Amino acid sequence: MNINADFALKTVINTNDVSWKDSPAPGVKRKYLDRVGEELARATSLVQYDSNSVFPQHTHSQGEEILVLEGTFSDENGDYPVGTYIRNPPQSSHSPFSTVGCTLFVKLRQFHPRDLSPIRINTTTQAWYPGMVAGLSVMPLHDFDGVGTALVKWAPHTIFNPHVHPGGEEIFVLEGVFHDEHGSYPAGSWIRSPRFSRHAPLTKSEGALIYVKTGHLDYSLN
Repeated sequence: MNINADFALKTVINTNDVSWKDSPAPGVKRKYLDRVGEELARATSLVQYDSNSVFPQHTHSQGEEILVLEGTFSDENGDYPVGTYIRNPPQSSHSPFSTVGCTLFVKLRQFHPRDLSPIRINTTTQAWYPGMVAGLSVMPLHDFDGVGTALVKWAPHTIFNPHVHPGGEEIFVLEGVFHDEHGSYPAGSWIRSPRFSRHAPLTKSEGALIYVKTGHLDYSLN
């Protein structure tokens, strides 16, 4: 299965317009954003667990990254409420479930092979730091070998300098509306921009909160 599998192309998806697809586990559904492979795939998805749903025990041979968007996600190691950022490194395994139901942003098989540290961050209590321009606040989540992941909070009417992403950029809009010269992206939008893409991002009256990853398209992941 190949979905948005050409990483040299810019891709923009309003996930609110995408239908849920059943997974092999009852009560667990997915919205595919990009995917290379079948059930064992390099993939970026939204994943929804109905209440009291369970996914069978499995191993992530090349790692798993999760941001809990709604509800509470759980496995044998703990409960992860909305706002939790999780990194399960290569060769880790777990038996996930949700008692109350949850929605997740998930990236599979996209770790550097030496990136072996598990991470659990409650982003609702983590500190914010001033960004590079007035109106911008940054919460670093992960950084390894030139790949950075963060939450970025944009106050209304914030303008960032035009810039280039040599290693590509991926954005998921969590709140508000994010803008650049190419378009406007409301909450639920997913944007994957290829290597050496350029833009001049800004916000208008709504402001925005985004998940952003940079540098990860600088080496072969597909």
